[in-house]
Formats: sequence, C-alpha cells, structure tokens
Amino acid sequence: QDYGKAREWWEKAAAQENASAANNLGLLYKEGQGVAQDYDKARQWLEKAAIRGNAAAQGNLAVLYYEGKGVAQDYGKAHEWLEKAAAQGHADAQYNLGVLYDNGDGVAQDYAQARAWYEKAAARGHAKAQYNLAILYYQGNGVPQDINKGREWLEKAAAQGHAPAQYHLGVLYRDGQGVPQDYVKARAWFEKAAAQNDARALFNLGALYYSGIDVPKDIDKAREYFAQAAAQGDEAAKEALQKLGK
Repeated sequence: QDYGKAREWWEKAAAQENASAANNLGLLYKEGQGVAQDYDKARQWLEKAAIRGNAAAQGNLAVLYYEGKGVAQDYGKAHEWLEKAAAQGHADAQYNLGVLYDNGDGVAQDYAQARAWYEKAAARGHAKAQYNLAILYYQGNGVPQDINKGREWLEKAAAQGHAPAQYHLGVLYRDGQGVPQDYVKARAWFEKAAAQNDARALFNLGALYYSGIDVPKDIDKAREYFAQAAAQGDEAAKEALQKLGK
C-alpha cells in the first residue's frame, strides 16, 4: 500500500470537509502509516471528522481518550464519543461501550448495560462482543447464568476465528460443560486457537499429549507445546516444563 499517495488524496478531500478522509488521516497518524506516528495530529484529524458526525472517527477519538494517547486519559470523554458513534450503529463503539460498563471504567460498573451494548454489537457480527457476551452468560453477570446461550455466542465468535472463543469451546468439550464430553472436539478447538498462538490453548494441547488423552502419549510433542505457551508467559506451561526437566 502507498500510504504517501493515500495521504495526499485524503488531505485534498479533507480540505473540502470530507469527514471520511479526515478520519483516515487520523488513523494514519495514530498508526504511523506513511507518516511519523503523531497522536496529537491523529486527535486533530479525528476531531474534525467526529464533529462532522463521522461515526468511525467518533469511535476512534474515543479510543484515544480511553488510552490517553495525544490527550489526557479521560474515560468521561471516551464514553461521550462512544455514545455518539454507538447511536449511529457503529459496532466497535457499541462493543467498547460494553467494555466500559463491564469494567466500570469512568462509569458505575453495570453488567446489564454491558450486556445490552454487547448484544447490539454482537448482532452486527462483532466477534469480540459475541465472546464477551458469552462470558457474561457463563458467569451470570447481568443475565441469568445460561451455559447453552454462552456456548452459542462462543460458537459464533469462534466461527469468525476469535482465538479466545475457540480456546473456551475447547475447555467446554474437554470438561463436558453443557455439552457431552468430547476430547476430539476439544482438541480440534484447541488446535484452531493454538494456530493463532493462544497460550492457554497451546498449554492444553501439551497437557493432552502429556496425558495421552485421545491422542498417543507423546512427551516430546507435549514439551514443544508447553515451550510455545511458556514463551508467551504462561505460568502453568513454565511449571510443566520444569517438571519435564527443562
């Protein structure tokens, strides 16, 4: 991609009040693509677009306030811009509003509100929202605990390649939580997540090969998976390697 050429065109369009171009310029400066990374310039461009009602820019500006990049960290302003974007049906903003309420960042922790915003984003196919909604159902936060609904949302997220959802589906089948215990399915889901370097999935694959559950016992393969998980800081994998003498 030629970010330099793109920037030239977007600058021309932004000079003519094109909010989408201003948002794109903001992202270039935020990510340092074709320009030196500059959060202050990112904020300036995103503000121009956000004030003109561009939902993507409103959501992106909210993230700057949430992370305190180019501005003083301000959860209140993040919340304000997220609400504007979410009201326009912006799925990322709806998801991020859910996270604010889930964590109690700048707002009173409110699982019911978190669920409501996750549901809006999840209905638009937002994988992270689908995953977080699944966790609310598993834990019974803001909703009556419902393992089946949790699994349904996990499956939707996992089908989109969301590694944590794939890992959690592996756990469900390994332990028989709300589904018949099935080590073949557990291993398949762990493998999908492990292919994306999910440390917990790598550790669990190692554990399957170490124990010889549904696979031939293979200490070398177990060690290999434990090492990959340990390299990402997984404490259980580090302990397992120590027990294996490495």
